[in-house]
Amino acid sequence: VMRVYFEKPRTVTGWKGFINDPHMDDSFHIEEGMERARRFLSDLAVLGVPAATEALDPASPQYLGDLIAWYAIGARTSESQTHREMASGLSAPVGFKNATDGNIGVAINAIRSAREPHSFLGITPEGTPAIVRTRGNANGHIVLRGGQSPNYDTAQVTLTEQELVRAGLSPNLVIDCAHANSLKKPELQPLVFKDCIHQIIEGNSSIVGLMLESNLVAGSQPIPEDKSRLIYGCSVTDPCIGWETTAKLIRDSAAVVAPALRSRARPA
Repeated sequence: VMRVYFEKPRTVTGWKGFINDPHMDDSFHIEEGMERARRFLSDLAVLGVPAATEALDPASPQYLGDLIAWYAIGARTSESQTHREMASGLSAPVGFKNATDGNIGVAINAIRSAREPHSFLGITPEGTPAIVRTRGNANGHIVLRGGQSPNYDTAQVTLTEQELVRAGLSPNLVIDCAHANSLKKPELQPLVFKDCIHQIIEGNSSIVGLMLESNLVAGSQPIPEDKSRLIYGCSVTDPCIGWETTAKLIRDSAAVVAPALRSRARPA
């Protein structure tokens, strides 16, 4: 699944993503950004590549939702009532990230909230204001992204499983190999990824997905005044691993993890 993030939550200020400012010059041609984002997702769909994105602006899913296979609700918004309501009506699985301080209770409460029906002010697919009534989303799960320290190790995964079961939820989780789990160092993402693969091989059945921050070119770059100086395929936000590293990780892991995944599917 390709991680395609068009919207960027900011701690203070900065470029808020391709939809908000597609030309990266504070011109804020949001309509053009939305149109180009949808065109890109359509091209991915033609290629047969599922897309994952972060649901940030509550209006965006009405324009892009039919082309999204998986959503994330970020660490800064998992506690937001607006985003929990939105998630309850999304037509795809939703992963809620733990809080930036590592608190998993915020994400667990978000999953529970999003499972329930909600009514709130929103828009129709045609863009007109409406009262939206949802049926609830039963496919919510937690995304461990680290906090004050990483939380992808066996002990933290086990504790998360226990808390999910205690809350009456399925102990399914996704691990974000970037952010605080890699100490925001992209070169550590492969180590996190391999550790999680090892957990699955050793019999873990709760890890249902892994997330990598990946791009064509490793690292990141600032947005220059002269956009012609931009390096194609290099992140302008968080530093990423490059395509060669990504491809090798996935190919090498696919073969070794396949038997463990097949055993999960067998009836007890």
